[in-house]
Amino acid sequence: MYQMYRRLVALTLVLSLVAGLALVLTSCGSREARLIPRDVLFGNPERMRARLSPDGGKLAYIAPSNDVLNVWVRTVGESDDKAVTHDDNRGIFMYFWAQDGENIMYIQDADGDENWLLYSVDIETGDVTALTPFENVQVRILDYSKHHPNTMVIAMNQQDPRLHDVYRLDLATGELTMAARNPGNIVGWLTDFDLNVRGAVAMNPEGGMDLVVRESEDSVWEKLLTWGPDDVMTSGPYGFSKDGKRMYLVDSRDVNAGRLVELDIATGDTKVIAEDPTYDIDDVMLNPDTYEVEAVSFVRDRREWVVLDDAIADDFEAISALDEGEYGVYSRDNADGTWLVAFTKDDGPVAYYSFDRASGEGTFLFSHRPDLENYDLAKMEPFSFEARDGLTVHGYVTYPVGIPREGLPLVLNVHGGPWVRDNWGYNPEAQWLANRGYVSMQVNYRGSTGYGKNFVIAADREWGGKMHDDLVDAVGWAVDRGVADPERVAIYGASYGGYAALVGATFTPDLFSCAVAAMGPSDLITFLNTVPPYWESTLPIMYRRIGHPEEDAEFLKSRSPLYKVDQIQIPMLIVHGANDPRVKQAESEQIVAALEEKGLEYEYLLFEDEGHGFVKPENRLEFYAATEEFLATHLGGRFEAAAAGADK
Repeated sequence: MYQMYRRLVALTLVLSLVAGLALVLTSCGSREARLIPRDVLFGNPERMRARLSPDGGKLAYIAPSNDVLNVWVRTVGESDDKAVTHDDNRGIFMYFWAQDGENIMYIQDADGDENWLLYSVDIETGDVTALTPFENVQVRILDYSKHHPNTMVIAMNQQDPRLHDVYRLDLATGELTMAARNPGNIVGWLTDFDLNVRGAVAMNPEGGMDLVVRESEDSVWEKLLTWGPDDVMTSGPYGFSKDGKRMYLVDSRDVNAGRLVELDIATGDTKVIAEDPTYDIDDVMLNPDTYEVEAVSFVRDRREWVVLDDAIADDFEAISALDEGEYGVYSRDNADGTWLVAFTKDDGPVAYYSFDRASGEGTFLFSHRPDLENYDLAKMEPFSFEARDGLTVHGYVTYPVGIPREGLPLVLNVHGGPWVRDNWGYNPEAQWLANRGYVSMQVNYRGSTGYGKNFVIAADREWGGKMHDDLVDAVGWAVDRGVADPERVAIYGASYGGYAALVGATFTPDLFSCAVAAMGPSDLITFLNTVPPYWESTLPIMYRRIGHPEEDAEFLKSRSPLYKVDQIQIPMLIVHGANDPRVKQAESEQIVAALEEKGLEYEYLLFEDEGHGFVKPENRLEFYAATEEFLATHLGGRFEAAAAGADK
């Protein structure tokens, strides 16, 4: 399953903001304009992430219970909503239905340590069962199926913190049985129709990936193909066909962009199913019974679906007429008669619909933040420019509503990763910044995924180099058009975006008026030497993309903000979560110590109960309040006073 696999590899490679800054879904804007309260933007949503029960008779969703996000369930067509989980700390964000329709499964970590464990809750009694009651273990969900309702396949690093082995979980008895042992280089696993572990992706020392398969769980592994280092970010297995004789791959070998192909396992022959010369395949929709491809999507400026199975063509046409914005099918009942569809807009909340395939009619369920509808939200506009070396770079800009687009303060909001991308659609930070009077600029600088492998390769060993040049050139684009005031530009970001903000303050201090750096590496050597143990098998890729901490020590120092602190001339806001397993707290502590020693202006926020992002709403709100006042002080925008809530 390519999406599941890609998230696994990205999770181990990507330094993205997974909670708080990226995990909170909202939508907002302004008309110049009432100030939109931070709580409306960054507090808990009213409801989100709806899922249908296997029989289609119940609807689950995430909503606050005593101000903490929990899973709720209601009977379809009724108003008998009730919370079925009762977490009172960090909340629940990832859940799914068990096939019996009587239990909800969810995963949860402790204070951001990313040691996710698997739980089951009986929706009638509320009894919670810890299915993986282990300490310092990370669980990853690999597969579950309506065709095998009592079985789930998971991966855990219980035997070795560096490696995830595969286990088959009997949901009736709770028994765990190892299905595949990780030899030391496996970063992704695949199951077939019968939930047998028959495929895996192994890292090789050159930074490439080998796809290995086996006939059965008793057979030996055989290498089927190899993706070289240039293809690893734009290739990977999606899954097996129903008969297990074919595999679906996203494959960029011999082309630029990852295309969807069908591979005959016995002969090695491939057939192209869908492709684009510039944009990678983003998502694949398989029929849950036949396992044949029904539709694929590409994310260009916006997500675009391509229907490949005529049997769902009328469904997609009817769905597209239900609402505006981008849509996706997020849940299907076992009979495949009812779909749950969500629409994402750039200037409004996420809207959920139930779609009846027989009648072709959709029923509105709810929006995730209805309070947003009380405010005028800004549009998110795609833009592109030519970087100084001729590369075309894309991004999105969100302008304040109702005021002239000239001479405005600008906030360059740099996404994490770096091997992800910004997308069109509701973005709470873009709306927040625009509402406060700033031009919000999001740039898919080189290295961002989705634009083909050549765009990713262009970022190799360019942390703090050409990747930063792209950000600088984007600011130049806005200044040259007169929309941005060159004397009022901030750089802001988390994870890789936090690193970029530190680079902005040290490498190009004359360009920016201030910088906000959350969870950003300050020294690439110490960062690479302290990655979580379960990232170790992916280090060949990271060394190729960033540099080797021993072989390239001087080079990495030249790209590390810590060694250029003397060049800082602007105010800094540094933020971190104490339990961050990806970018250790020391990365912020050492830059703060250097700032203190040099007598430079800075503020430092440390959240003791957070990891790589801000999950708790009180922490999110504290962070955004501090950032909002910091930006207002140095750029002149508006802010909502923390205590009284008065506009300023």
